Amino acid sequence: MISQCDSMVEERMVFPVERLKILVVDDESRMRKLVKDFLTKNNYDVVEAEDGSQALDIFFAQNDIALVILDVMMPKLDGWQVCKEIRAYSGVPIIMLTAKADERDELQGFELGVDEYISKPFSPKILVARVEAILRRTNQVSADDMLESGGISINKAAHIVTIEGKQVELSYKEFELLSYFIENQGIALSREKILNSVWNYDYFGDARTIDTHVKKLRSKMGEKGDMIKTIWGMGYKFEPQL
Repeated sequence: MISQCDSMVEERMVFPVERLKILVVDDESRMRKLVKDFLTKNNYDVVEAEDGSQALDIFFAQNDIALVILDVMMPKLDGWQVCKEIRAYSGVPIIMLTAKADERDELQGFELGVDEYISKPFSPKILVARVEAILRRTNQVSADDMLESGGISINKAAHIVTIEGKQVELSYKEFELLSYFIENQGIALSREKILNSVWNYDYFGDARTIDTHVKKLRSKMGEKGDMIKTIWGMGYKFEPQL
């Protein structure tokens, strides 16, 4: 039989689950409120910024931001510049919001290291689903989840990639893409399969999204980039050097 005292002790031993923090950057207060309300209902902490300059101040002042939702068109500094500044120091996932549905803008975002790209108007529920998918893949890996191949080592828990012992800075999507290649080394992968596996949802954009990420990934890998082979008319295959 549990006494009242024992019950009180058990209650005190229940610790709250840590809420992940998301930075929402948009010059429209109504848009920020809409996104914040939906994220808060889904147990995320939200900090807001109304322009690019304020966003960078907040991001570098707080070292626990798990994801950034970033509008493109903003005063002082636009979303592209904010993304460049963040990517110079961090691989934190970035979702870019834009009022434009221009393919060139989308490709530019991916070239800068954007992880997801959502055009306005959008469903807040879809946005939350994308956020949850990214953070789930980011945070639900075991501490000993290591990949190694051809001189490349990937620590999925710490989100660290080293090539011949030297650490290489990758964006979130580049990290996911390289991990996927190594996990499926020697297998010819179609662009559609890569999109469905790495982006984790049906993507209806141009296949050049994959090509853009592979190009940047190869560049950052140096000589090891040659291990990502192009399968013309299909996709790519990772073949480690012997």
